[in-house]
Amino acid sequence: MYERGHFINGRATPGVSGRFSDIMDPTKGAVQGRAALASAKEVDEAVSSALGAFPVWSAINPQRRARVMFKFKELLEKDLDNLARMISSEHGKVLDDARGDVQRGLEVIEFACGIPHLQKGEYTESAGTGIDVYSMRQPLGVGVGITPFNFPAMIPMWMFGVAIACGNTFVCKPSERDPSAPLRLAELMLEAGAPEGVLNVVNGDKEAVDALIAHPGVSAVSFVGSSDIAQSIYTACAAQGKRVQAFGGAKNHLIVLPDADLENAANQLIGGAFGSAGERCMATPVAAPVGDETADRLIDLLKPRIEKLKVGHPFDDDSDVGPLVSRQHLERVRRYIDMGVEEGAELVIDGREMKLQGHEYGFYLGGSLFDRVTPDMTSYKDEIFGPVLQVVRAPDFDAAVKLPSDHQYGNGVSIFTRNGAAAREFAARVNVGMVGVNIPIPVPLSYYSFGGWKRSGFGDTNQHGPEGVRFWTKVKTVTQRWPQDVLESSYAMPVME
Repeated sequence: MYERGHFINGRATPGVSGRFSDIMDPTKGAVQGRAALASAKEVDEAVSSALGAFPVWSAINPQRRARVMFKFKELLEKDLDNLARMISSEHGKVLDDARGDVQRGLEVIEFACGIPHLQKGEYTESAGTGIDVYSMRQPLGVGVGITPFNFPAMIPMWMFGVAIACGNTFVCKPSERDPSAPLRLAELMLEAGAPEGVLNVVNGDKEAVDALIAHPGVSAVSFVGSSDIAQSIYTACAAQGKRVQAFGGAKNHLIVLPDADLENAANQLIGGAFGSAGERCMATPVAAPVGDETADRLIDLLKPRIEKLKVGHPFDDDSDVGPLVSRQHLERVRRYIDMGVEEGAELVIDGREMKLQGHEYGFYLGGSLFDRVTPDMTSYKDEIFGPVLQVVRAPDFDAAVKLPSDHQYGNGVSIFTRNGAAAREFAARVNVGMVGVNIPIPVPLSYYSFGGWKRSGFGDTNQHGPEGVRFWTKVKTVTQRWPQDVLESSYAMPVME
């Protein structure tokens, strides 16, 4: 049994609130540790630490901040396997997937190493007679990241990597379900040369979240989680004048046109739908084949692949998928499978009764496949967030475009086809924030930006990439003139001549 506290002002800090949350071993269904839950007082200590570090850190020139990010990148690469094992042991995802979690976060750190170029302003000489105009991007102050359980390394780095590189200081509130990796990231940032207080981590529940949102010292909040909470956080922060980006749920579709390479589509769909046991906001839990013939052929290809899916211990190199994160979530996913059956969908493969020998109390669930799901079903409308693939048959191309476009979520969508014109039209028309063409999980690279539409994203600015730099900075514009002679007074609105 181990205990995880906080990381405040450059030091590991035990919790003092007296409240704790269990850290489960998903493979056994047993408690392996506990995370301290921060009080409002502890949150204030973390924010105060970040506020104290801000004047020094923001005054360091961009090249030196970049050197810290380069060193942090180096330390991450050395510690990658250790971080992956932390993630797998607390989350349940297999080691390869956990390594990918760290790697995709590390790529944003690589992007942030270019901050001397990324944070440059603009300059116009002689915008008017003897007048020059220039702009500069300056840090906001203290940023906050509230991150989910499913990517305990990647999403914190998506947030604090760009924020800190821009000269902000940061408080991360990770999921209390798998807190070890975020705490380790804070240790590595300190080791990389960031001053004490630049990156703080507080574990906690709603009390900590509410305290962070309400704290007057916080300038900006980035959140990833459920849509209802995202909307609530967006509303609360906007009402206080804080900058906010809040990303919610998803129900990503994979459209399969009749001309697609169906073997390839099936292979990619399996990974997109069942990787990380479906606990990804960019998973592909809905397949929308166009035409009954395409649907029948696709299902024939999917069935043996799902039946051969190896659900096992996350440290087993042969495992394709590990357990779900908690018993509560396991039961939630099972209820959605029950609901799909009650709503009249055809359950082709039932993964509910899967048991792993020697780990009967673990949070394991086999892959499930539904056919003939319809858009009016609640199980289709909601995000299941588990190893469940639903097939919604589309009669034609227009109907296939309409499915993700009309859905309440608009995070990601993919189309599989050999027809470039069809893919181009689909990408232009579909009402979704991120689009993949013959790619099952269309997460953009670090030098582009991540963000969904509709109830998948609240706020005007996306994560990482150039949008991340814009989110974590504010623009100051200077208009200057150095006259040699005394100028006459003028009461008219100045214009540039």
